[in-house]
Amino acid sequence: MKRKLSLQPLTKAEEEVMQIIWRLERCLVRDVIEHLGDPDIPHSTVSSVVRILEKKGFVNHKAYGKTHEYFPAISKEEYAQQGVKSLVEKYFSGSPKQLVSFLVQNENLNLKELNELMKTLDNTKKK
Repeated sequence: MKRKLSLQPLTKAEEEVMQIIWRLERCLVRDVIEHLGDPDIPHSTVSSVVRILEKKGFVNHKAYGKTHEYFPAISKEEYAQQGVKSLVEKYFSGSPKQLVSFLVQNENLNLKELNELMKTLDNTKKK
């Protein structure tokens, strides 16, 4: 059974940190800092962002004394699915067909990609 997600959108900073957590799967704040590539970012700033992500329901943690190991509470795919659904509802009147039409008209989707999409849709219908 699929769970219904009602997640708040992420800020740019939150999404940057969440992308790292999804990639690492389990990490400490210092691991996130290392992967951000800017050693001047304060530990407290990243720690605050991670705690906000936890409050929003994106991550959980396991405590080892004062150290916290963080891990995703939802998958990247679940978040992407909600994001696409929100995009379709906001900008395409809830119609995936209008989204695909938009992509084709703006040349963001070539014929090969459209054909692959059609095959995927056919396979989904068969299941």
